[in-house]
Amino acid sequence: MTTSRDESHDPMPFEEWDRPREAWLLSGDCRRPGQRSLLLEMTTRAVFPTVLVFSLYLLLVGHYGPGGGFSAGLVAGLAFVLRYIAGGSDDLGAVVRVRAPAVIGTGLVIALLTALAPVAWGAPVLSTTKLAVALPLLGRAELQTSVFLDVGVYVLIIGVVLDLLRALGTGIERDMRDAGEDA
Repeated sequence: MTTSRDESHDPMPFEEWDRPREAWLLSGDCRRPGQRSLLLEMTTRAVFPTVLVFSLYLLLVGHYGPGGGFSAGLVAGLAFVLRYIAGGSDDLGAVVRVRAPAVIGTGLVIALLTALAPVAWGAPVLSTTKLAVALPLLGRAELQTSVFLDVGVYVLIIGVVLDLLRALGTGIERDMRDAGEDA
């Protein structure tokens, strides 16, 4: 018989509160052969890095226009969804070894610090400026400071998608396992 946290009055350590309770996001055994699509798995393994590179391209090019980080984060999130559909939680766990709430929090902190940083120099919140740097071999490189806000949004959106996969994926896999035991 298990006791709940309320009955034992044992507070959960801060480092443990968001740790996944089930091993669906950890690497393990492959799906049963009847549940696999070899063509989808191989195509996903070829397309996955390409989609992630394209999302980085959207992130870096989109900072001159609105929504670069959001659209890039959605594209990267869709790459993880495709990886989950092709290989299940075992395959996604081989790629992602961090907890989704930590990714969400990191994205929020990056976006918040970037939004508030101009205030330290007397500028309004969310102000942007152009930075120019002379790089050896590459020459002069220019960067808008708004790209850092987009990076925060990018990381935040990826974390939200991973959290949705964790939450929804656990239920889907449980239902598939229960249906397999009934058959």
